[in-house]
Order: sequence, then C-alpha cells, then structure tokens
Amino acid sequence: MHRVVVVGGGAGGLELATQLGDRYGRDVGVEVTLVDPEPFHVWKPLLHEVASGSLDPWVHQVDYAAQGYWHGFDFVQGAMTGLDRKKQLVSVGPVFDGEGRALFSARELPYDTLIMAVGSITNFFGIPGAHEHTFALDTVQDAERFRASLVSACIRADSVQSPSKRRVRIMIVGGGATGVELAAELRQTARFLSVYGLHHLDPMRDIQISTIEAGDRILPTLPERVSEAAAELLERYGVQLILREQVKEVTAQGLFTSEVTFHGADLTVWAAGIKALPLLSKLDGLIVGERGQLAVRQTLQTLDDDAIFAIGDCAQCHWTEQAAWVPPRAQAAHQQVGFLLRALRVRLAHPTERLPLFRYRDFGSLVSLGRLGAMGNLMGGLISGRLFVDGIVARIMYRSLYRMHCVALHGW
Repeated sequence: MHRVVVVGGGAGGLELATQLGDRYGRDVGVEVTLVDPEPFHVWKPLLHEVASGSLDPWVHQVDYAAQGYWHGFDFVQGAMTGLDRKKQLVSVGPVFDGEGRALFSARELPYDTLIMAVGSITNFFGIPGAHEHTFALDTVQDAERFRASLVSACIRADSVQSPSKRRVRIMIVGGGATGVELAAELRQTARFLSVYGLHHLDPMRDIQISTIEAGDRILPTLPERVSEAAAELLERYGVQLILREQVKEVTAQGLFTSEVTFHGADLTVWAAGIKALPLLSKLDGLIVGERGQLAVRQTLQTLDDDAIFAIGDCAQCHWTEQAAWVPPRAQAAHQQVGFLLRALRVRLAHPTERLPLFRYRDFGSLVSLGRLGAMGNLMGGLISGRLFVDGIVARIMYRSLYRMHCVALHGW
C-alpha cells in the first residue's frame, strides 16, 4: 500500500485529495489521507463575502470527513506539528472541543509520498499593534468574528441620538484584491442593515469605508487600466481611497501613517499581504526560500527530499517564462494540482522514471466588486495578448472560478 498524505485542506489540497481518491480509491494499492486543523472547508476567496454578511459560509462549506467518505480518502483532523523524514512520519497535534476537552490526541502518520499544501497566513510586517487591533481574513472564524463586530458597531451607532455623531468607521489596510473586494461588498451590504432593526443609520453617510494603500494605486499587481476602473467605481459609491501612506502603528482607536497623521477607525481589517507559515522552516531541515516557503524544483519536489512535494502558497517554485517565482494565486494551485495528478501517476507506476516538469501559465486576474460588477484582464493561453473585461462578462467569469472549484470537488 503506497501511502499519500496531503497536509492542508485548502483549494489545492482538497482538490488533490479528492481526485486522487477518485482515481485510486482504497482498493488499488494506494491510500490517500488528508490532514487539516479544521473539520470543514470553505473556498478562501469567498471569505470577504462572509465578512460582509452577504454569504452564509455554512451553505458553502465542505465537510472533510464526508468528502473523504464519498471520494475514497481518509481525513485526519489536527494541525501538523513536525516531520521525521528518515522514518517518513508526519506529526499531528491534538484537537480540543470548544470547552477545552480532548477530541483527538497527538498522532503520527506514516507516508510514502507527502504533499504540503498548507497555504499562507496574514503578514502583519511587524507593525506595532497590527496583530492585536485588526481583523485578518485567514479563516471562516476570522470572517465571522468581523461580521459580528460590524453588526454590533452598527447597533451601537444606530442608538446614538445625535445624527452628527452617528457613524461607523471601517478602515481596510491593503489595496490588493482582498481589500478592494471587501470594501465593495461592505458598501453594498450596508444597505440592508434595516433587517437588524437599524432604521436611523444611513448606509452611505454614516458608514464610512476607507482603503489605505502604501503604493500609488490600488490593485498594484494588475494592469493600470483595471486599477483605474476599480478606483473610479469605488469612489463613486463612497469608498475613500488613501494612497501613498504606509501604516506605522495601529491602536484600538485607529492607525498612524506618520507621527502626526492619524486615521480614526472603529473597525480595522488587515489585508496588506501574506506570508508562509513559520512551521515550514522547522520541518526536519527542508530548505525554505527567502520568503519562508518550501523551495521546490520544477517537478514540485522539495530540493532535498524526492518523497515530499509542495504546492500553492507554501511552495516557492520557479516561473520559467518570467524568470520569477510562481505567484500565490488560486489559479497556480489549481494548475499544480493538475500537474501532480499526472506526476504521481508516473511516480506510482514507474518509481525510477523521471517526472515531468511543471510550467505555470498566467491566464490573467479578475476582481469582484460584488453587485457593483467585476473587472480584470485575460491573457496567456486564453487569448492572444491581453484583454480587459468588465461588467456582466467579467462577473460571470469570476463566478465560474468558484464553479470550477466545485466541479473539481463534486464533478459536473
């Protein structure tokens, strides 16, 4: 029995475990196990919708154990805590319930092939107060915590008698895709606060949404045309864009961008960047790159262990065409899953044969502005050159990304 262990149940890890289970099942000499600290999966690009209250995560969650039952893989709940490469063992920590009682004790899982797909976490860049006084959007729990705090802040503001003091100030740090999409969703869902019995709070005047970005424009990794169109749309709907200001300190009352410039905020969301999990630098000597990710070859195998692969945000993989690193995008993880399915077929059938080489293809990027629309650029193998898309076409294409993820998990 060849034991394949996939650590991390994000988009890439869950898709890979599902399709490996569908292909090999439990009766053809291959055993597939998925490891994750949480009992269920929600597609991470949906978290800004959960945070704004426009999407119910429980409707879209996938239970790992049930998914494993229907698709031929085993699920082990718990966080990876260590690795013994000589004995080929993965250490998994204990799991406790909400009252602190043990559900699962610490365990060790043997493997013949190990695939790391643990994703990334929010990078606070060592800014004083950022971790303590802001909301991150790494998990469903993070998004739900922000949503509950937003509703509470709105309820308190609605009860203020003086209209001039009736306000909720939301500051979003980071003008990338997550920050921009969250700002758009918040502006739209604010219109429906009356369902909570809030009839005094004006959604446009009293709920102030600001996005602060250290660079010259929002969406800095996308073409300037996309950035300008998104900025124009956000400003039209009352989202304040604060550019060329870098956060120096965060407090419970707001944030400083210099010794004298202070922006007050009732709620602050940190969406300024991501980083690799600290765990990766402690995995029995596996080499990590300058960004803390596992350094992998073009076969997606780690540099010093042929039995260990890495995909997604936790892998530092060379992008041959651009002489750069493969970017931490969902499309990269999706492509790496498809590649690994082919590579593992070779590894399992012909262990001594050389594996194929992974080549990343950039198909462009899309940004959702909720009901306001969507926009982005298409490129690579889809078209010749670049194509700017917006409106209903871009919105349909953005939604199709999630549908493709659903197809990968459940089939057509």
